[in-house]
Amino acid sequence: MNNRKIIPFMACLIFMFLFCSSAPARASNPNTSSNDSNIAYTPYYNNNQSYDIISISPGYNKYIDYANGYTLNYPAGMNVDSSFSRIRTVISDQQTRIEIYRDDFTGSIHNATAYIQYSNRFLDNKSSHSLMLNKTITINGLKAHLLQWQRNKLYKLVDDHNYYLSAEITKSSMEVYTILIKSSAPVDGYLPLIKSFTTITKQGTPTQNLYFQSRMRNLNPETKEFYQKYLSNEATLKWGIFEPTAPGNLNYLHELEKQMDYKFDFLILYKTFDAPFPAQELANAYQEQRFVQLTLQTMSINGNNLNISYEILNGLYDGFFTDYALKAKAFGHPLLFRLNNEMNGDWCVYSSYYSSKDTEIYKAVWHHIYKIFAANQVNNVLWVWNPNDISFPGFKWNHALNYFPGEEYVDIIGLTGYNTGNYYPGEYWREFTSIYDPLYHEYRQLFDYPFIVSEFGCNSIGGQKSWWINDMFANMKKYPGIKAAIWFNGTDVDGLGMPARIYRLDENSAIIDAFRQGLGKSAKENSKV
Repeated sequence: MNNRKIIPFMACLIFMFLFCSSAPARASNPNTSSNDSNIAYTPYYNNNQSYDIISISPGYNKYIDYANGYTLNYPAGMNVDSSFSRIRTVISDQQTRIEIYRDDFTGSIHNATAYIQYSNRFLDNKSSHSLMLNKTITINGLKAHLLQWQRNKLYKLVDDHNYYLSAEITKSSMEVYTILIKSSAPVDGYLPLIKSFTTITKQGTPTQNLYFQSRMRNLNPETKEFYQKYLSNEATLKWGIFEPTAPGNLNYLHELEKQMDYKFDFLILYKTFDAPFPAQELANAYQEQRFVQLTLQTMSINGNNLNISYEILNGLYDGFFTDYALKAKAFGHPLLFRLNNEMNGDWCVYSSYYSSKDTEIYKAVWHHIYKIFAANQVNNVLWVWNPNDISFPGFKWNHALNYFPGEEYVDIIGLTGYNTGNYYPGEYWREFTSIYDPLYHEYRQLFDYPFIVSEFGCNSIGGQKSWWINDMFANMKKYPGIKAAIWFNGTDVDGLGMPARIYRLDENSAIIDAFRQGLGKSAKENSKV
């Protein structure tokens, strides 16, 4: 949370040196068959299907997405993944990955023009992205914005897809389709594929056939015991707090806990590249049998973070991560490791907003760091994946689930949704259940993992904070999959240093009383389980 006000997007668009010795990625003309008419074709819809694939010529298939209302011709040798077409469909082979998105901005703050402009601001970073093509064409009566660009190959990625072509096809002022092509070789020959795109009448519901299950790793005995006590199905809800002075200094936390008549089990630490592994702070917490969620955000507070994800994947921070892994292992006790949280927000430099709108880059960074820990046999760390409940920008390519690193790389799902209040234009007061009812429901359908509310809070500006806290405690029991909830006891300030989002629970006696009473009731309820 605390990084939202320190990351400006800067740089101007200029041209850089291009290189690659690979053969171009080519797609033969998908529109040459006499059996296919891109305009006149009328697909047959079966009520039991949301999509269909038909052969239209030797070497080419037609993908028909009834629910999202489009068709596209593609090389028959490529694989189609429509398991999550409510967000995106992927057509791929080893060399090339094609992602297809449909955005409907009705009822949102976005529109088609803003989408096209905002999605492509990463190109302002000339040091990493070279623009090859920027033009508008017409595809079957619809305006399409074409962009082609590339970046340098990344040393740590095998078959790095560093050549890009995107088409943003505007159906109306509120509806846009995006075809995003990524390849390990120059993307020549894909314009006919893009031109094969047509819209059809929408019928049915997009698919959601994904379900991710946790995989128990080889943890040390103490961490296994911790997992069973705090994160298993039988575990009851525990509470934590981010108090800026703790666990470096625990004195104020002790005073606060006296007022609350409660000892918090979990604490949060936020770290960046500016600080070494916090061994002493972890030791302070463990001495009092508290457990820390160590949040590492791969950035420097006052540094140039423009190319940070690319630099990581070129191995420039391997020494830092190796040192982190070895010191985490030396600590030896259970440690929640939350890497690059809120990645679906453009306030985070590791968001794909800064790296070719390519969420595969975020996942590659996660995998790279995870593998360094695994290579050093770290067996006391539990990996927490934690997006924000609202993606910003609210575009399908930036949807939180596009950032999920994979079952084998995650141990805990973190939920984060703040009632930010209404200090800033566009933000508004949100009740606790309006945040967590839809978030919990969606994630329970997708993840068989323990959940924790990794950080959350309620602003004092915009409504009655003590009432919100009472409502939060009354409703938290509705979510049995949530095993811990950690309050963010801090304040976000605006550009002038004025309090903008005041999340502190020690702000006044009414808020302290509400929290104390809620913690007491929660402890009693959980003791009966």
